[in-house]
Amino acid sequence: MDLIGKVEILVSPLFEELNLELVDIEYRREPQGWVLRFFLDKEGGITLDDCAAASRQISSLLDVEDVIPTAYNLEVSSPGLERPLKKRADFERFINHMAKIKTIDAMDVDGSGKSRKTISGRICALEQDDIVFALQDSQAEVRISLSNIDAAHLVLEF
Repeated sequence: MDLIGKVEILVSPLFEELNLELVDIEYRREPQGWVLRFFLDKEGGITLDDCAAASRQISSLLDVEDVIPTAYNLEVSSPGLERPLKKRADFERFINHMAKIKTIDAMDVDGSGKSRKTISGRICALEQDDIVFALQDSQAEVRISLSNIDAAHLVLEF
């Protein structure tokens, strides 16, 4: 199991206790050194106080468990308005929202014969393991298998 997987297993009970949703974890080297970054959310949105409370508890837990071999900076924040969509539940929660999806395999989504990997539109439904997606440029609907999604995030609407 990789480091992020170990950290996620350790902190998941903490987030359940705090009624917070773990959206994503990043562990990467940046100019100031290693950074362990948690993106958290909750119904109605996460506050600065929520982030501070979570940060204190995460820090204590990780200090005791000592699973990270290097010095690092801990950051806890909201996923932002264009939050990533990682899990099946994310797509269900954000039905009727605009999103951008990057697929693993290119798709001919509009019948033009031109395949593409980046698709923008509105999440219409989730049926079995497919997302029903209304294309932004034509409103045509396309089905995208969850297993073909490399990355996805919400898109801010004006």
